[in-house]
Amino acid sequence: MGDRAGVLLVNLGSPAAPTAAAVRQYLKQFLSDRRVVDLPALLWQPILRGIILNTRPRRSARLYRSIWTPEGSPLLVNTRRQAQGLAARLAGQGVRVAYAMTYGAPALAEGLGELAGCERIVVLPLFPQQSASTQGAVFDALAGALRRAMRLPHLDFVADFHDHPGYVGALAASVRAHWATHGRGERLLMSFHGLPQRNVDRGDPYAEQCRRTAQALAQALGLGADHWQLAFQSRFGRARWLTPATDAVLRDWGEQKLSRADVICPGFVADCLETLEEIAIGGRHAFQAAGGGEFRYIACLNDSPAWLDALAGLVRARLGPSDA
Repeated sequence: MGDRAGVLLVNLGSPAAPTAAAVRQYLKQFLSDRRVVDLPALLWQPILRGIILNTRPRRSARLYRSIWTPEGSPLLVNTRRQAQGLAARLAGQGVRVAYAMTYGAPALAEGLGELAGCERIVVLPLFPQQSASTQGAVFDALAGALRRAMRLPHLDFVADFHDHPGYVGALAASVRAHWATHGRGERLLMSFHGLPQRNVDRGDPYAEQCRRTAQALAQALGLGADHWQLAFQSRFGRARWLTPATDAVLRDWGEQKLSRADVICPGFVADCLETLEEIAIGGRHAFQAAGGGEFRYIACLNDSPAWLDALAGLVRARLGPSDA
């Protein structure tokens, strides 16, 4: 059977290197997207070009260096492995798998190029909870990459998978495996990426889907209300963001003298700067500096077999028996 169908996994993106120059190039593309920062260009661009791109890249480069691997950016490495693992599970079924990034490389156009000739393509943004700033940005980039195409494939765009049984089950399996190896903490914090409150007020479904994911995971783990909490990380700028804030919760738990806190980031399926540095390093410091005891970060799903199996199941359901 020929490769009539394709799957394009899409993640956010990463600088090409942990250097100020590479970070500046990445941030310029990322923070210029109106899906990410929806302020008028006449107001935002002078701030971005005059202040942020002259101050933030050097600091961010140091943070990236603290989590960089010999293979490159953790986000890129983990996304590549997910694509490879998915391809192995779909081998012999006439399905080609590629991956791309919304910002940076490989770009959407490059990922689509890997699937040239496929009659049908499942586009799967690797963001479980839907938001205009993530799936919306992927959709825009996808449209841009196909703007001059003479022949369009049939596109199946996966808007979200926040309550998909395989995804929730893989998260639960990850937590149980961590507990089996390291023991169980007093409480489990589920930290999701933050979002400005005004986005939610305008109809973005992200916050509600985060709550549904957290509740589903807590139920799968049999956790009572006193043993887990949801929080939001990665605030940026002065606007009001979703609460409670992850760093504030961790400081509060530290002040309560918790002997141990476990933290997982269900909104990220691949470890990256926001999980490995902001949570595993920065979160630990916030908790312990406030008086907390042991801090355990539970890794993202990455290329765990349970997650790759779930990913394959999600794709097969989209493609149907004739394609996969």
